[in-house]
Amino acid sequence: MTRKTKLMLNSASSLIYQMITIVCGFILPRFFLSFYGSAVNGLISSITQFLGFISLAECGVGAVVQSALYKPLANNDMQEVSKIMKSADRFFKRIAYILLAYIAILMVFYPLITLKSFDYFFTLVLIFVISISSFVQYYLGMTYRLLLNADQLGFIQYSIHSAALILNTVSCILLMKAGTSIQIVKLTTSLIFLIQPLLLAAIAKRKYKIDHKIQYAEEPIKQKWNGLAQHIATVVLGNTDTVVLTFLSTLENVSIYAVYHLVVNGVKQIVVSMTNGMQAMLGNMLAKNETDELNRSFSHIEWFLHTLVTLVFSVAAVLIVPFVRVYTTNISDANYIVPAFAYLITIAQASYCLRLPYNIMVLAAGHYKQTQWSAIIEATINIVVSVVLVFNFGLIGVAIGTLAAMAYRTIYLAWYLSRSILYRPLKHFLKHILTDTICVVLLFGLVKLFSAFFTMGQISYAAWIILAVKVGCAALLSNIAVNAFLYKREVSDAVKKMRHKI
Repeated sequence: MTRKTKLMLNSASSLIYQMITIVCGFILPRFFLSFYGSAVNGLISSITQFLGFISLAECGVGAVVQSALYKPLANNDMQEVSKIMKSADRFFKRIAYILLAYIAILMVFYPLITLKSFDYFFTLVLIFVISISSFVQYYLGMTYRLLLNADQLGFIQYSIHSAALILNTVSCILLMKAGTSIQIVKLTTSLIFLIQPLLLAAIAKRKYKIDHKIQYAEEPIKQKWNGLAQHIATVVLGNTDTVVLTFLSTLENVSIYAVYHLVVNGVKQIVVSMTNGMQAMLGNMLAKNETDELNRSFSHIEWFLHTLVTLVFSVAAVLIVPFVRVYTTNISDANYIVPAFAYLITIAQASYCLRLPYNIMVLAAGHYKQTQWSAIIEATINIVVSVVLVFNFGLIGVAIGTLAAMAYRTIYLAWYLSRSILYRPLKHFLKHILTDTICVVLLFGLVKLFSAFFTMGQISYAAWIILAVKVGCAALLSNIAVNAFLYKREVSDAVKKMRHKI
């Protein structure tokens, strides 16, 4: 199987998995509300939030492990692969013991908080069955999942995850309709998700000859702590806005932020899902010193992602306020129509996505130590600017902080790539940014010039969908026109590939 075939499979399966996740994420909570009520649904959400610590506790080491595997896999050096796998397995087992202790403490003390609403044993059992699902997904067979990803076989796990999500959704709905308790429903979820890591482990063990008894004198995973530093900075960056608004603003502003973030984060996740598999492919080329092929592939990926991000986020910028207007109909306890904030938070998340090709290349090269300070500076900028501006500007101040931080690191990563990895002129990045800006300005100009055409006839989802189709077509045409002028070769290659596939 070629690298391009693997990339296509990884990107397609990741996108399908992301879409299934979104759909199932909307369906199940609705059934929980219908069959068990808001109190139980709130309890599930709260417990899941507390157990969310489990997904963060791998401390960014997973990405470092994956990067360390590229070269030995490319060279078919199974001895080095075995050393990395053994080191990673030891690390994750230590983390697993810590998490088991955390779950035990949670089971003892958390039910005391909800005694007014739920029996102690009711909550304790619920925590136990939900924790099984959270725990096995992240720590049972994680090393095998990382190994498959590093070998550009991520589509295997995405396919298994997608099937598990669909099976879980159907099973939970059937059990709820049969009148079973919430504990049985959640236990079923845990058992279904338990199958995923077992399958992945079985597939990996059959494909790779890992020596689990191998000994090593020198640590094979060099940058564990650098991965941890970047991971902490990323977590801080992702949570700063909500924390700052909670402590220094109002809960109404937190609610407004959450609604807009729901939209832009959904768009971001879809874009990110399309990059899965690219890092492993580039890492493989880098490990094999295929410099010319690496530069060509990176240039295509860079153009594709800039074009995609500009297209979807320019559309999101136009549609986000009309969507929120429909979404918050009949809600009058806060003013959810904040266009300036909407534009800023959309540009901030677009900036994050524009860094993806450069960040992917940095991670593929394993340059965690070299770039860790940029991650720390990014998080610091977000905190400082947000805290300073939130008092006078509220939501807008926080959005400016996020935009400033993300714009800084995007520019830094593009600069670092040109200086330390691919050694290409920074003008390539600047030309892309100029192209992106022209596309956005052109779309907003069309929307402003033909404002009567780009207006919702009424406040409804149907009217919003019609508007979305109009804006989407306008954005697509403007992007094609601009790129056909500034990136003739890339557009020509894309058209040829589409013709060939058709």
